[in-house]
Amino acid sequence: MTDQTTNAPSAKMGGAPRRSGGRAARTAARAAPLPTDMRPIKAGMTGGRYKPLTDEDMDRIHEAAMRALEEIGLCDAPQSGIDYMVAAGAILGDDKRLRFPRALVQEMLGKATKDLKLNARDPAYDLDLSGTRVHYGTAGAAVHMVDVHGRNYRESTLQDLHDAAKIVQQMDNIHFLQRPMVCRDIVDNREMDLNTIYGCCTGTKKHVGVSFTEPDFVDDALEMLHMIAGGEDKWRARPFVSNSNCFVVPPMKFATESCLVMEKCIAGGMPVLLLSAGQAGATAPAPIAGAIVQAVAECLAGVVYVNSIAPGHPAIFGTWPFVSDLRTGAMSGGSGEQALLTAGCAQMHQYYGLPGGAAAGIADAKLPDMQAGWEQMASNVMAGLSGLNMVYEAAGMHASLLGFCHESLVLGDDLIGQALRCVRGIEVNESNLSLETMRDVCLKGPGHYLGSDQTLGLMQTEYVYPKTADRTSPKEWQEKGKPDLLLNATARKEAILSKPSDATLDPITDAAIRTRFNIHLKH
Repeated sequence: MTDQTTNAPSAKMGGAPRRSGGRAARTAARAAPLPTDMRPIKAGMTGGRYKPLTDEDMDRIHEAAMRALEEIGLCDAPQSGIDYMVAAGAILGDDKRLRFPRALVQEMLGKATKDLKLNARDPAYDLDLSGTRVHYGTAGAAVHMVDVHGRNYRESTLQDLHDAAKIVQQMDNIHFLQRPMVCRDIVDNREMDLNTIYGCCTGTKKHVGVSFTEPDFVDDALEMLHMIAGGEDKWRARPFVSNSNCFVVPPMKFATESCLVMEKCIAGGMPVLLLSAGQAGATAPAPIAGAIVQAVAECLAGVVYVNSIAPGHPAIFGTWPFVSDLRTGAMSGGSGEQALLTAGCAQMHQYYGLPGGAAAGIADAKLPDMQAGWEQMASNVMAGLSGLNMVYEAAGMHASLLGFCHESLVLGDDLIGQALRCVRGIEVNESNLSLETMRDVCLKGPGHYLGSDQTLGLMQTEYVYPKTADRTSPKEWQEKGKPDLLLNATARKEAILSKPSDATLDPITDAAIRTRFNIHLKH
């Protein structure tokens, strides 16, 4: 392998290993950015090694979901949705529930888009959702911001949302921004929806996900997106915003207004996330397998819905069942059961060959503390190892989705970096087996590998180094003034927010949007 960490020529394999510059050179090498194609981790790496469900388990879940659709069905679809789905082959019963013959479901699965690409404003951040490629990002509808130093919660604002987008833009391991919080300082729902789009899209050039309060607001949103894209044709060619759509109200009911939103988004060329968010033990069955069955059944109904309107329209299979603490009924998104539930859902996405997303990385902890660390890491690692295409809620989310934290977003970049290294796995080849390097070090060299060509050549491409976390010895830590993790995260956050956004619109477009819409974000 070519030595990417020093300008000194590499020694031949048979020669004696040498340190090539010592500690200072190694420190400089770690700080030097690598080309994207040589980084040890990146968006879209292939997972799928972890499989909590056997093939027989998945067959049984599929069969149970099919029976649920045939025998129970869903109610409360809008009349337009009923018309689309009945025309495709669904059956409307006297009880006003739509039931779905399995032949219809299989037909629509055949029409559904499989290898989906989610576009970003900057093509460098496009997301390939084929196979078991893994991407981590934010999501949610938190109503509070976490003040880590005051240990308080306050209502979230548009500025908070825009700041989160700016931070995400600078985080290498956070690959997309789905709106993580509600702008509580904007009381008009139409203006809140439009300002959410503006706040996100002017903070990051990565793919953005948003939701809409009412169907009537979608047209204005599309108008704004056309302006940002430079025209409707350019928007339709590369839609960089998707609609996070809770099209069902578990158990087994369509969300009428959200379905109408979805129909408008489909007509406008916007990708949709078909989101089923039951809560095990409350709005979904308590067993993990049963919660997966219901989520799969509901999302399969969504596949029928979308493809009866526009075959092949880009849609994400969004099984998002959550876990309850059955002692209290409260949500427990940071639990081991949640990690299992998400990993099982990822397997079912692969069972159908559909691009999928689910929730991970949620902390029940109120602050970015040790509890938050284990809660966020467990589910993020398992989601990645299971090959989940879109890992939503992966960073920043606390208090079981009620609070969002900018510092936790920064720390999440390091945490997800370690999770992605687990996703990458272990490469076994002749060079990595290291027999010749062992021979050189043990028979000809100093008896250690610190300065070997192999070590220096792999130190950046094989290993991932945190940007905020501290790995110094206790002595070094003390000499540096005992740096505090949260203070370091705050410093990094403030450094990012002190600079203009990379996603700022050109002045003419920005002025036109501000003239057409009531934008609350200050220049």
